[in-house]
Amino acid sequence: MTHKTKGIVLRTLKYGETSVITTVYTELFGIQSYIVKGIRQSSKRSQGKANYFQAGAILEMEAYHNELKQLQFIKEFEWSYLFEKIHFDVVRNAAAMYIIELLHHSLKQPEANPDLFYLAEETLKQLDKGSNGMVANLPLYFTLHLGSELGFRIQGVYSDQTPVLDLQQGFFVEEEAGHPYSITGDLAKLASEIHSITNYEALENIHLNRNTRRRLLEAFLQYISLHISDFGEMRSIAVLQEVLD
Repeated sequence: MTHKTKGIVLRTLKYGETSVITTVYTELFGIQSYIVKGIRQSSKRSQGKANYFQAGAILEMEAYHNELKQLQFIKEFEWSYLFEKIHFDVVRNAAAMYIIELLHHSLKQPEANPDLFYLAEETLKQLDKGSNGMVANLPLYFTLHLGSELGFRIQGVYSDQTPVLDLQQGFFVEEEAGHPYSITGDLAKLASEIHSITNYEALENIHLNRNTRRRLLEAFLQYISLHISDFGEMRSIAVLQEVLD
């Protein structure tokens, strides 16, 4: 039985001489692995089809789904959104690859989570069409809101009474605990501000220097890794930190 679903390509590997195996985060089924046959052939019919499965691509798919199988099949596919800037802009591309790798490290089970899918989809679209100021802050926004959609939303807000964000507990608290996983002062205040944002346009109003943005992103990524077992090492963050102002 086939199902129509949107999907965000996370990773694609060559399979045999003409096919690929691709990992896709789908709207209906969560993270899934698919085999796509014949798209690497040199025939006129297959020309360019491998481009659909670049990391970050947003597709409309018709796919077979069997819950008893680990490897599914895609019957038909087409663009759901065609990027205009991400592939040609170093900063936007680095941010997109960070988001894709973060999803790949965070999604451990093939469970549907439409709200998280829509967050990822819209964030990638905003990376493509948003202003430079918005783009620079989108990785921060996405990392914090990813935690919320995965079930460990940060509780509370920054205040004079709760000036510390405990990354291990996920709470704004009165004072630092006996572990190194916390941020305080201006960093905690900025984290509270970013966490409270509900629309992408508001990110343009947050002005950060290179060092502050770097420290915040490292803290947010630490927060995610503390709450997901076997999270692993994020390779894309080094590239992203290098290109962001």
